[in-house]
Amino acid sequence: MQSLDQLQPGFPGNLRFIPVRGNHTRGIFVTAYTRFAGSFDEAVEIYRNFYDGHPFVVLSGKNPSLKQVVNTNKAILYLEKHGSNLVIISITDNLIKGASGQAVQNMNLMFGIDERSGLLVKPSAF
Repeated sequence: MQSLDQLQPGFPGNLRFIPVRGNHTRGIFVTAYTRFAGSFDEAVEIYRNFYDGHPFVVLSGKNPSLKQVVNTNKAILYLEKHGSNLVIISITDNLIKGASGQAVQNMNLMFGIDERSGLLVKPSAF
């Protein structure tokens, strides 16, 4: 909640965070939900606007699979609206999108290089 308060002072609700453990060697799968008074389309528009220009964040129209992110620097987000709750599913490769990929992306930005340099790799199934 501290980060939410810094990014959006007065955030009106709680965010429920559910990490998912599974039989996979790589990847982080998180489900989070919060109350959201708007419509599903409004939520999608908020996320699209926020992540516009972020080349490694993908807003998916269907429930994603870890296979889509393994060995990539991508983060895939998927939204669903259930009653008054907005459900956010996020998947990333914890090794590449984790510290190593983030270090390369930050270095690219620091040196004025296209932030995607060295990070445009295709996912591989496991």
